[in-house]
Amino acid sequence: MMEETRILFMGTPDFAVPSLRALSREGYEIVGVVTQPDRPKGRGQKLCASSVKQEALALGLDIFQPTKIKDEQFIKMISELNPQFIIVVAFGQILPKDVLDLPQYGCINVHASLLPKYRGAAPIHRVIINGEQETGVTTMLMDKGLDTGDILLKEKVLIPLDMNCGELHDLLAQKGATLLVQTVEDLLNNRIQAVEQDVAVASYAAMLERGDELINWHDTAITIHNQIRGLDPWPGSYTTYENKQLKIRAAKLWETKTKPEKPGTVLEIVKGEGFVVQTGEGGILVTKVQPFGKRIIPADSFMNGYNIKKGYVFSDV
Repeated sequence: MMEETRILFMGTPDFAVPSLRALSREGYEIVGVVTQPDRPKGRGQKLCASSVKQEALALGLDIFQPTKIKDEQFIKMISELNPQFIIVVAFGQILPKDVLDLPQYGCINVHASLLPKYRGAAPIHRVIINGEQETGVTTMLMDKGLDTGDILLKEKVLIPLDMNCGELHDLLAQKGATLLVQTVEDLLNNRIQAVEQDVAVASYAAMLERGDELINWHDTAITIHNQIRGLDPWPGSYTTYENKQLKIRAAKLWETKTKPEKPGTVLEIVKGEGFVVQTGEGGILVTKVQPFGKRIIPADSFMNGYNIKKGYVFSDV
């Protein structure tokens, strides 16, 4: 019976919420939810609960927020919960061997890529930035390495050319939740065989750095387009306008009909849509922007309010 299957859930951000919700909806006994401590957020630096904590509170589940997952007292406490599964979805801390060895069926992780490709911290951002046309979700048995455990199940997802990081994040979060439930059921019914990862095709999705956000207008139009959608809505890609940061929130590939200009030059104004910028190869039609310290606005409004005209050159330094 599902209600007799004891699960300890570990997760923190929005991505993990559908998985927790799905396990609860299926009737599994969730003996506790482990999430990161409340963190200061916003201008007032007010302490805020993680998305997973908020969901756990709504579901009436016991919540644990250890500062360090390696704490002996914490490990002793969760071992007394006697979980058959520990489910880990974007938790944010590396699990020690003492925790990995606790549950009967192991620690099961939901990862937002088709492992062994895009191991690491930023798989959703990186697949779009790199112009991949497909990705997916993987469930795996965790080991002491970084996303190196044996694979249980996978599901592929296509990435349309106009999909941004936020949209892919939400899709993979839902797909991951469904795949997780299937994984747990298959393990309970002995219908699944873990498969070792092929190290030869492994790749790494490095954590984002500030330098990833700056648009280099000398890059090709497709490279810049992928950068913009791969960093939207967070952290956003930017250029420089009048010595201030200007985030480019949405754009489209554009076939230029004028002679090439210096990369970063506004080539034309497209009424009702935005402005076209010259790249190292091809044009980009900018449709949404966010001036420094302001809200996101249509590129049309930006042109009117900031007097952007044909011939203006955006800086990429």
